[in-house]
Parts: sequence; structure tokens; C-alpha cells
Amino acid sequence: MGENRANSCFLAMVWLPGTGGSIARLGIRKGEEQAQVEEINQFPAVERRRNPAVPSEQREKGEVAVFQELGKALTSSLQLDQVLRTIMEKIDEFLRPDNWSLLLLDEAKQELYFELAVGKASQALKDVRIKMGQGIAGWVAQHGETVVVPDTRKDTRFFSKVDEKTKTETQSIVAVPVRFRDTCLGVIELINCIGPEGFDPRDLKLLEALSDFAAIALENARHVKKIHELTITDDCTTLYNARHMGFILETEIYRSQRYNYEFSIVFIDLDHFKQVNDTHGHLVGSRLLAEIGNALKQHCRLIDFAFRYGGDEFVILLPQTSKDSALNVARRLHKLVREGIWLAPEGLNIRLTPSVGVASYPVDSRTKEGLLHLADEAMYLVKNTKRDSVAAANIGILPNPVVNAESAD
Repeated sequence: MGENRANSCFLAMVWLPGTGGSIARLGIRKGEEQAQVEEINQFPAVERRRNPAVPSEQREKGEVAVFQELGKALTSSLQLDQVLRTIMEKIDEFLRPDNWSLLLLDEAKQELYFELAVGKASQALKDVRIKMGQGIAGWVAQHGETVVVPDTRKDTRFFSKVDEKTKTETQSIVAVPVRFRDTCLGVIELINCIGPEGFDPRDLKLLEALSDFAAIALENARHVKKIHELTITDDCTTLYNARHMGFILETEIYRSQRYNYEFSIVFIDLDHFKQVNDTHGHLVGSRLLAEIGNALKQHCRLIDFAFRYGGDEFVILLPQTSKDSALNVARRLHKLVREGIWLAPEGLNIRLTPSVGVASYPVDSRTKEGLLHLADEAMYLVKNTKRDSVAAANIGILPNPVVNAESAD
């Protein structure tokens, strides 16, 4: 399927030693093999050392200003980058680590990956993954507790493989969980920021407060993403909805016009679906639609799109597909539905037949409205006559679709 479903990955921050001010933003999405890396010259090349002591009153005013700035960033913008950038700047300004990172949790794989890394070795971290419980960061993510390690040589949890890969030397670590309610989203990790006097408890409180702001920003971003998904997907089947189909179809027409491509759409209507609702109830009907929708999606290519058009109707968009090829696909999908035994795990063993219609660009129409009308009209030609068959725009009902599907396999 050509559906970019969202990946349920979360973030973690890390600052690396000897940076010279270079930040690498690392983002790994579901299904991608490599991280995306963007070099940002965020901070001036300065020696990484703690700021000289400042009067308590002055420092307190500075910290209040930090929280005011972060509060404004959170309330004025839902842009995750803006909030994280502000947090990065404040970690650099107040805590002065050699290196630091934001690691996020990939829930599916239960691994941490480097979403943000500051330091010369940031490029080397793009492929690094840390399992839950592995190393200091993995331990913090697993237990949801802050850890301060003044000397990594004396802590058995320290994972030296990262130093070996980045050619750096980690002497001390401060790691705090990025948590929203009871869920750990990732870890902020500071490298080599502990001086002879240790790590000031006030600094730790500031870092934990910054991690809370990071967690809120991440959770906001996740909700915005979810809202976007809800606007383009169908609740029942999780396929794209009819509204999004209009947008995708317009995009495909533009692309095909520009590059002289063909493409096709396949309309699928389930015959006598009302009888399922009347016999088994609407909840069973909804589960049946979801199971059939998922089966249609699984039998499409990665570049194809599957939509629930409404009721018991589905649409498959086949980019760069001629009419002849689309007819073969339509026959296979017709065979898939009519030979399937649906909701078998529930002991229902429902059987259905579909009515299928096909139209293609540009041979049948060059407009979105024309293609939808012709494919719908072909489907209704089947539905209003014999049902359980395939028809094509400007051709009519095809003979023996099941036999042809078998020969096309």
C-alpha cells in the first residue's frame, strides 16, 4: 500500500563531547532503514565549561525567564522543533555539557534512537540504537528515574560501545527521563558536565523541569499527528477516507499529466451487504468491513492507495497502471472477496460476492469527476444486472472474471 502510516516512535536528547557547536537532528521513521541527518550550526564554538558562579538572585531570575520563554513556545506554537530548539539553547546556556542528546523511544522495537545529538560525533550516532535497559540511557528509560554518574568507570550500567563507535570518552553522565504522566517518551542525556564539585542539585532540578517541557511538546506533537490522521482515515477500516481520496486523485492526475503516465481506479461494492447487518447486526458488519478492507490493502502494491468510499464501497487507486493491467488487478480482487471466508475466527464464516468497476486515465477520462463517475457507473452496471462480476468503462461487463483471474495469477 502507498499509505504512510504513522510510526509510533518517540525522542531522546544527547549532547556529545567536543562539539564546537554542531548539532545533528536525527529522525528515524517507521519503515526507513537510515536516519535523516541535518547539520545545524546552532551554538558558537566555545570551550565547554561551567559558567562562572553567579549570584543566586540573578540565577533565579534567569531560570524564571527560561520557564516563561518555554511556556510561550508551548502555548503559541504546536511546532515541536521550536520548543526543542529552545530547550537545547537553555541546556547549553545553563549546564554547559561537553555533549548532550535527546533519545526517543521507538515503542514498536523497544529501542532508543538519537533524535537530537550535539557534538562532533553526532554523525556517528545516526545508526545507533540502544535497547531498553541497556546502558545508562536504557536503564533510565526502563525505570523512569534520573541517574547521575560522576565516574562511568565505576558504574556497571555504562555501555562503552557508543564511545567506541563515536571515538569519544565519556567520563560522567547525567540522564533524566522524558516522561508524560506514567509513560517514558525518551531520555535527555548530558555527557561530561560534572565538575569537581559534582552536579548541583539546583542544576538537576532545572534539567528535570526542561525534560517536563520536552515531554509536553512531544505529547502535543503526537496529538496533532493523531488529529491529522483522523481527518484522512476512516475509523472503521483505517483505510484512507473519501475526502483524502479526492486530494490523492487530483495529485495523481497532475503527476500523470506531467510525466505522461497512465493510472486506473477500481470501485468495489459488496453484494447484499445489508443482509449481513440484518442477520448479524451492525457491529459484525463493521468488523467485516474492516477485515475485507485490510485484505484489499494487503493485496496491493506499496505505491497503491486503498480508500473506503462510503458504506460498503471501496476504491483502489493504481498509479502508473494501464487499463489492461488494472483489469487483471480487478479480477484478482474480485476473486479475493468472493472466495474469502470472512470472520472465521469468530465462527461466522461469512461469504460475499463483489461488484467491481474499472476506469483509467487518460483513455476513459482526464478529470477526477469523470474517472469517478465512469468507474462508479461500471460498478453499478454489474450491480444492477448479474452482480458478482467485473465491468470496465467503455467496455462493459467482462466474461468469466473468476476464470480470467486464475489465468492472470
